[in-house]
Amino acid sequence: MPSTLIAPPAEFEAFPRKKWTRDECAQLGAILDLRHYELIDGELIEKMSKNHPHIRAVTLLRQWLLSVFSGLNVGLEIPVDVRPEDNPSSEPEPDAVVVKQSVLDLLPRPKATDVLLLVEVSASTLSFDLGKKAALYAGAAIPEYWVLDAIGRRLVVHRRPQDGKYQDISAYTEHESVAPLAAPGSAVVVASLL
Repeated sequence: MPSTLIAPPAEFEAFPRKKWTRDECAQLGAILDLRHYELIDGELIEKMSKNHPHIRAVTLLRQWLLSVFSGLNVGLEIPVDVRPEDNPSSEPEPDAVVVKQSVLDLLPRPKATDVLLLVEVSASTLSFDLGKKAALYAGAAIPEYWVLDAIGRRLVVHRRPQDGKYQDISAYTEHESVAPLAAPGSAVVVASLL
């Protein structure tokens, strides 16, 4: 007899939850292995396991970013300090980050004001990346945020953060090209990142 999944009761959402801060996670990390989690709005979110489309896209994205920006200005899966003064409960780890100066000078984490471009490669987390993460990055005034949709074969570009939302959101198909604001002469065809 096949097993059936039982949905949690509606009141489950009302159960109290512990909201974590960056400092608490740092202390917890001394005891537990938190490498497979990122802190978003006080919740520890398990990072999705990497599948073939994700690994391929991250590899191609890294190669392209290194060809456009100095290698020391590109970081992969490093935490970003979004609005430390009023948001101690988030520390996302985008797939790629381009910063104004060497990543090594900004460790352990660059601040939002150091960031030129953030990129998330999405093979199974598209709605989260386009929703919660976009709002988080817009609220931190990250000037440009890309979501590379590895399954839908498109690139969604977010620009002009204002009042916690991106004012300019454009989707580029795999046959179109786009250049980052920080390197306007370095357009890339979306398909070359997939």
